Amino acid sequence: MDFARIAIVTGAGRGIGRAIAERLAADGCTVVATDVDEATASETGEVVGGVGMRADVADRESVASMVEQVRERFGRVDVLVNNAGWDVAGPFVDSDPEVWDRIVKINLYGVLHTCKAVLPLMIAQGGGTVVNVASDAGRVGSSGEAVYSAAKGGVIAFTKTIARESARHGINANCVCPGPTDTALFASMGGERLRESLVKAIPFRRLAQPSDLAATVAFLASPDAAYLTGQTVSVSGGLTMS
Repeated sequence: MDFARIAIVTGAGRGIGRAIAERLAADGCTVVATDVDEATASETGEVVGGVGMRADVADRESVASMVEQVRERFGRVDVLVNNAGWDVAGPFVDSDPEVWDRIVKINLYGVLHTCKAVLPLMIAQGGGTVVNVASDAGRVGSSGEAVYSAAKGGVIAFTKTIARESARHGINANCVCPGPTDTALFASMGGERLRESLVKAIPFRRLAQPSDLAATVAFLASPDAAYLTGQTVSVSGGLTMS
């Protein structure tokens, strides 16, 4: 491939998204790092030698505007990584329906919004690749994360469907499911006791690092994975196996 692939990464301001942006840039992509926090998006864009843009994945118009800016500047989108996510932990019976709405809008509707905007471009250009970051919570459930699990399960099912619908256009779509990962979001949801109990349960005896997820995403985003589509890959250190 004699040109730099254009890759959009959502939620790229920190954590897993930042690591994905860095890895894709190292692999030769021109990265458009987006985040609802414009400052962190810009910082990531600068670090990876790409572009930082504000985009709120929960807002369809915000996403459409971001994708149009990318199209005008680069003319194409070769890779879409839907990484943006958010959650707050607690028993479902104590949860607030307004929080449900925010969780579903960011984690599920965010993926719908970006794919709705990007897939027509990929179809027109004759190919592309989509990597959606879901969660093992969407595969096996997670206590205290009922609505998040439901939204991520939706992402997994949606990924399989767009893989079927888009294959004839030369587009592949796959899903990466992180297990417990050492990020600020994880730290905000549990203390040291949770960390220790998970480390004991994970066969590799450590939480995932963002770079672990970035490596898997980078492979699925690469030409080496061009014949893989509709697959769900857990990156959990063996905590879950399939």
